[in-house]
Amino acid sequence: MFSLAIAAVVFGVIFLAELPDKTALAGLVLGTRFRGSYVFAGVAAAFVVHVVLAVAAGSVLTLLPRRPLQLVVGVLFLAGAAMLLREVLKKDEEEEEDLKEPSDPSFWKVAGSGFTLILVAEFGDLTQIMTANLAARYDDPISVGVGAVLALWAVAGLGILGGQALLKRVPLTLITKIAACVMVVMAAWSFFEAATA
Repeated sequence: MFSLAIAAVVFGVIFLAELPDKTALAGLVLGTRFRGSYVFAGVAAAFVVHVVLAVAAGSVLTLLPRRPLQLVVGVLFLAGAAMLLREVLKKDEEEEEDLKEPSDPSFWKVAGSGFTLILVAEFGDLTQIMTANLAARYDDPISVGVGAVLALWAVAGLGILGGQALLKRVPLTLITKIAACVMVVMAAWSFFEAATA
């Protein structure tokens, strides 16, 4: 039976925990480069998978090996930073006007990229573990799942909309360089977490 109260509590907890996390950053970066609806579709699907896994597994997810997971996340962030910087270096010779309009690949390519990034980067993340713990605590998988999915979708949506708004005021090359630097910092943080796990 669905409980609005449990869903609301889970929404608040997961929203606040995820807001400063890498998901908002990933949504912002992808939102500056591609059509927001395409990005959101992929990210939203990945979050549904995460929440289903968390709710189904309950507190078992807290037993996942943290160190290898953080190493993989760190490598993915470094690869993302390298790809962004390579694109900026390749396009530095083009006019600024050409750079303001990001390429708009197909729905499946953009949604697939967003899905893969979130699926890997967020696996075993704090909010997934919190969702598993909340599912175990409340013993109401539907209410916990709905609250968690809506919270994660809200954070992703804010990140994507922020990316779209930012693109109207700041040149894409500058956004890309800053995003690459932030990804390097996130990679370093992931490596640090792996080393201290």
